Amino acid sequence: MRTAPALGAVLLLAAAAAAAAPDGAALYGRHCAACHGDDGSGGVGVPLALPDFLATMTDRYLAETVRRGRPGRVMPAFPELSEEEVAAIVAHVRRLGGVPAPRYAPRPARGDAARGARLYARHGAAGEGGRGTGVAFARPRDLPVVPPALANPGFAASVSDEELRATLLRGRRGTPMPAAADLGLSGEDVEDLVAHLRRLGSAAAPRAAGRDEPALLEAESAIGLEETVEAVKRAVVGQNFRLIRVQYLDQGLVPEGTEDRRRVIVYFCNFAFLYEALAIDPRVGLFLPCRVTVVADGDRVRVMAVNPKRLSVLFNNAELDAACARMAEIYRAILEEATL
Repeated sequence: MRTAPALGAVLLLAAAAAAAAPDGAALYGRHCAACHGDDGSGGVGVPLALPDFLATMTDRYLAETVRRGRPGRVMPAFPELSEEEVAAIVAHVRRLGGVPAPRYAPRPARGDAARGARLYARHGAAGEGGRGTGVAFARPRDLPVVPPALANPGFAASVSDEELRATLLRGRRGTPMPAAADLGLSGEDVEDLVAHLRRLGSAAAPRAAGRDEPALLEAESAIGLEETVEAVKRAVVGQNFRLIRVQYLDQGLVPEGTEDRRRVIVYFCNFAFLYEALAIDPRVGLFLPCRVTVVADGDRVRVMAVNPKRLSVLFNNAELDAACARMAEIYRAILEEATL
């Protein structure tokens, strides 16, 4: 006689559990849709609903990508999401594409990484940025998706050899990536490429360099604002940089003649250094040209610049770290010379 109440209690508990389960569609809409599209068709982020993508990448890969993000790229990590919330997002992405998750037997790549590097240079480097960064001057402007950063530590930690192999063999319809057979690549070639890609990823471990650096380089001038601006200009030229322009901080943002004349920006550039930095990673252009800001704050005159070593953390690129360290020393020299 107690069966009916017991069954009712079970049903109530099941309903409560279902109600408490994370809503994958809502979580996707909140955290993912702005970049990947409401329907997973892509935008700033890669298209997630591509059948070939979902047919080759496991739920583990999708979950690890959500957790780890892509350091130095647009894709952030989401450490605040619970395991259940991440799983709900992954399930929603699966529903968007309507493709079940693949299953792989573990089979680590046994290829020749050196030979794979040569094959990569011949077939893949233009799209993926040569160093696996996903950015390059050579990338066609009409490329419908941003190439993946194959050397990114977030990608390397998320992807398996099996997924790399399957992706190379299958290609990605709807993107410029062909299948291996379309490029005349053999099974041995694919193994060599996987070995090279794995080596690219192992060389891209996240670095702490720059994370403890101050965001601003700053010095205080003992002279007035106008004299300090002139001193900055002389110091810039003394470091073999070319002056580009001097303007008020809010110039162009407020009606002409109403600018705050206590805040001045000096823009400058060394074109050889510029081309060197852009060749390493074109995204550094977001922070160019170089600039120093001079601000009169009461009786104080402060001279400031964004610390390039702090910015370099965003790109996860050891070669760019070195260039940013050099630029930080130049900034320090300019600030010191201008405030003597």
